[in-house]
This record gives sequence, structure tokens and C-alpha cells, in this order.
Amino acid sequence: MEIKNCAAIVTGGASGMGAATATLLSSHGVKVALLDTNKEAAEKCARTICGQAIYCDVTDANQVEDAIKEAEKYHGTARICINCAGIVHSRRMVNQQGPMPLDEFRKVIEINLIGTFNVMRIASACMIPLSTIGTSEERGIIINTASIAAFEGQIGQTAYSASKGGIAALTLPAARELAPFGIRVMTIAPGLVDTPMFAKIPPAARASLAAHVPFPKRLAYPEEYAMLVLHIIENPMLNGEIIRLDGALRMQAK
Repeated sequence: MEIKNCAAIVTGGASGMGAATATLLSSHGVKVALLDTNKEAAEKCARTICGQAIYCDVTDANQVEDAIKEAEKYHGTARICINCAGIVHSRRMVNQQGPMPLDEFRKVIEINLIGTFNVMRIASACMIPLSTIGTSEERGIIINTASIAAFEGQIGQTAYSASKGGIAALTLPAARELAPFGIRVMTIAPGLVDTPMFAKIPPAARASLAAHVPFPKRLAYPEEYAMLVLHIIENPMLNGEIIRLDGALRMQAK
């Protein structure tokens, strides 16, 4: 899809993979709206790319609808939707304190899985009335973010893996449903990415994690996620698929 002058929304755009994606898309002429609950950080990123920062809790149906409408006022209807919003979670289903509180599991599913679906459904409904563009006659594309934990969840990742596995499972049926409208759906499943979450980990622990990656032996850069997003958008035959971005890493049980 030709992306210059297209509008895009990036959830979780205030930092990490979302911010890197927004920055790269902007450098290619895309008009980007950053949706995030961290409005201050989103505004800081938006200023550097001449984008728009909008406060949005992806789990709230009304907030997502309002945020997408607000983004449309500035840039027009988004043909590109990148879902990076999400949280990490690590706790055994049963530990010394007892069973995991059900609300804790529910929160992870609500943000990571339901939040992604919430944005997908509203963004795609806005794309459907658009005219087609290019020789492939596309109307838009949605790219979601899963994780390799969707396939090799470790001990303590029951909630997180379930949420990311749900995103992976959404990919093909959503792509099939939206295919008649010229809207593609793809998912990226990152491995270990050097996001702000990893900044809190001691250097020795970071080195240990990196050593498990076959090649290159390091954490992935957020910019590498963004590079893959850009390629997916520009390659019209990529549809209904999950792409791992992990340096051939296969997670062990713990």
C-alpha cells in the first residue's frame, strides 16, 4: 500500500515499539495519531513527529470510538492501524499466596486481548467506506502485536500467554472477514525487545536474557519492530499471518 499522506493510529504510541513505529511511519509521510494513557509521553513523541497525541484507554469502547473520531478530525480516516498497547504480567496460577486473583487474570485479558479487538472493530468499520487505493485496491491494514509467549509461554505467564495467544488466534478469521473490503490483518509476535520495561532489569540479567537469543545475541530494538511494520504495510501479499521477530529464540519453560 502506498503510505505517503495516509493517516495512521498507533495505540501504545507513547514509548517502545509504538513510538518507534510512529516515528518511522512519520518519516515516510504518514500522518500519525498516538493513542495512549500516558498523555504526557505521547505528546512528547507527537511533537517530534508532528503527530497528534490522544488520551485513550483501549479497554473503553466509548474512549476508543471518541479517540478515533478525534484523530480523523486532524488527519482524515486512518487506513493504517497499529496495535501496540498492552501490559506484561508474571505470576503463577497458584503460588505461596494461593490462587491468582481472578481480577488479575481478567485485567491482562481486558487490556491485551479485548483492548486490541476493541480498536480493531472500530478502526475497520471506519475503513470500510473508504475508496480503494493502488493496484491492489486496498482500503487499509491492521497490524496487531502478540508475543512469542503466545506459543511458548513460560512458567508464570498463564495470563500473558492467554492474552497474546488470543491475539494470534484473531489474525486469520479477522483477515478473512475483512478481505472482501480490501482490509488486511497481520500480527507480529516479538521476542525479547529492548523497551522501557527492560530498562528496569539489572545489566547482568539483561545479558543473560540476550544470551538465549541464537542470533543476533541481543535484545531486539524497537526500531526493528517498526521496520517490519513498514514492510508489512508496503507488501500487499502479507495477510492473515503471524510473523515472529525473535532472532530464532524459542522460550524454555522458565
